Amino acid sequence: MADKELEFRLVPSTCVYCGTGCGVLLQASNGRLTGTLPQKDHPVSRGTLCIKGWAAHEFVHSPRRLTRPLIRRDGELVETDWDTALRAVVEGLLRTRDEHGPDAVGFLASARCTNEENYLLMKLARAVVGTNNVDHCARL
Repeated sequence: MADKELEFRLVPSTCVYCGTGCGVLLQASNGRLTGTLPQKDHPVSRGTLCIKGWAAHEFVHSPRRLTRPLIRRDGELVETDWDTALRAVVEGLLRTRDEHGPDAVGFLASARCTNEENYLLMKLARAVVGTNNVDHCARL
């Protein structure tokens, strides 16, 4: 292992935390993200980052990150396939809407999604479920 070469790269990207679009350089070492730096020549952020931007890489390899869908069975969360998880979400939303009305359901959009994805969530809430209870939190 001593003769294995260290691979280090700076990968230009866009910060994932809000819609500002700050330029970041992701530090990659042997295929893993290890840090985030501001991109000095970026026209939006001009070499600066907020505190969230400096930590933009941290969630990628977190052991707490969900990588498979979970569903509650007998009070416990267990892994399941995507079709089963999505079916449970649809059934739960429709049941709540039908029993308590559309305003009993709310949607929270994410700053880590694109504007287009957040727009689709808003359309789902308003056109399908029938609620205007849509909010956005850039502090996610």
